[in-house]
Amino acid sequence: METTSTQMLKLAYKALEDKKAQDIRIIDIQDVSVVANYFLIADGLNRNQVQAMADNVEECLAKAGYHHSHVEGYRTANWILMDYGDLILHIFCTEDRLFYDLERIWADGKIRTIEEL
Repeated sequence: METTSTQMLKLAYKALEDKKAQDIRIIDIQDVSVVANYFLIADGLNRNQVQAMADNVEECLAKAGYHHSHVEGYRTANWILMDYGDLILHIFCTEDRLFYDLERIWADGKIRTIEEL
């Protein structure tokens, strides 16, 4: 049976794809952190695309009845963090994603593909 966090993850992934997100990555952090079950990381080419990606995720998840508890960084759109409890999205401008390198920091988590879920 599919969990709520997996359902949210699939919807958010599709919403990012719809806005042409770059290099979408899923990190399963269930075994290494109590912060969330998954990180969903993606980047966009410019501020407008990053905001459009965040807007689309918010709209798609809200239609399914999921609402974020907190959003950070929307105005500057260098790094937008969207907290959905068990799912945390990190939407970056490309340069900032390379700089912060969350994939390296959370290397203890498991990289997953959308097909695995």
